[in-house]
Amino acid sequence: MLNMLEVNHLRVWDANEGKEIIRDSSFRLKPQTCLAIVGESGSGKSLTCRSIIRLHKPWIRQSGEILFKGENLNQLSDKEMRRRRGKQIGMIMQNGMGAFDPSSVVGVHFQETLKAHFGWSKSQVETAMKKAMESVMLNHPIDIMNKYPYQLSGGMLQRLMIALTLVLSPDIVIADEPTTALDTISQYEVVEQFIQLRERMGGSMIFVSHDLGVVKKIADEVLVMRNGVIVESGSVEEVLSAPRHPYTQYLVSTRLELSNHFNEIMRGE
Repeated sequence: MLNMLEVNHLRVWDANEGKEIIRDSSFRLKPQTCLAIVGESGSGKSLTCRSIIRLHKPWIRQSGEILFKGENLNQLSDKEMRRRRGKQIGMIMQNGMGAFDPSSVVGVHFQETLKAHFGWSKSQVETAMKKAMESVMLNHPIDIMNKYPYQLSGGMLQRLMIALTLVLSPDIVIADEPTTALDTISQYEVVEQFIQLRERMGGSMIFVSHDLGVVKKIADEVLVMRNGVIVESGSVEEVLSAPRHPYTQYLVSTRLELSNHFNEIMRGE
């Protein structure tokens, strides 16, 4: 079976400083599976995601092969790449506020995006977004579409991005630490929405997180990154229950300590 995505010998560097950030990364994303990328801040997780859709700052360079359904994205023009983003490869950022233009109501973002990809009228966009927003538990969708990003909570903005992704229905969804900026209750609710998003779309997902509890719940396979290098990979079950690399062992033991401490607090010990 053809992989949905193949990344071969990805290398990313800062052209200003001549500093290598990601060194020789290779991995696969199978159809209808979720691949988690875990590691501490600065390990190269988010940069790997931005490399796939080529959304770097001007001084960041990359080389290697990124095959999406067999097509090398690194060889496409900027215009061709723009057509792939959103409709074929969707990305949900870690900060929902950064995804929207602060000077416009959020409905304008939906109008522009869906008109660009489908050529839809305003009423077609409204109908599709209303249905998708209700499916991710957002009440009064028309009122929400008339609000500015700053008038909405982080959890609501993430749900709006999930709703838009449902309408666009891309082959791959890349979620870059989508729960980091949220409080615990919103985190739980947004993770539930991601699980449902997977089930509804039947596509593939890359889910970036440093929370192993979330990863265990949502992913099939996992990559562990440290200092720009993949140090371990495999099924979620084998990597989290029998980690081989010392760094993965450290991540797993830290996670266990945190959850044990949390359970003690809840029991009042």
